[in-house]
Amino acid sequence: MIVVTGSVTARPETFDEVRRLSLAHVHRSREEPGCISHAVHVDCENPLRLVFFEQWADRAALATHFAVPASGEFVRSLRSLAMGPTTLELYDASKLEKL
Repeated sequence: MIVVTGSVTARPETFDEVRRLSLAHVHRSREEPGCISHAVHVDCENPLRLVFFEQWADRAALATHFAVPASGEFVRSLRSLAMGPTTLELYDASKLEKL
């Protein structure tokens, strides 16, 4: 299983749009083959920061997810609305190591 974590910090004036886009992305991603779980949360210490937690069956499922045009559009939209750079980290849960 592959675990993905990520985050984006919105500007105050873009938070509602970032939240809306993030929820739409999460709901769409949950329907993809190989998606075990996909969620977005508000950071308790920084309410402008959204944190993503995803679980995918394997690297192939994740690669397919990244290739979906809507996923690329989502990332491009977030970058234009974010206060700074977004983060993305991948972990191979079977090896308990960061990829």
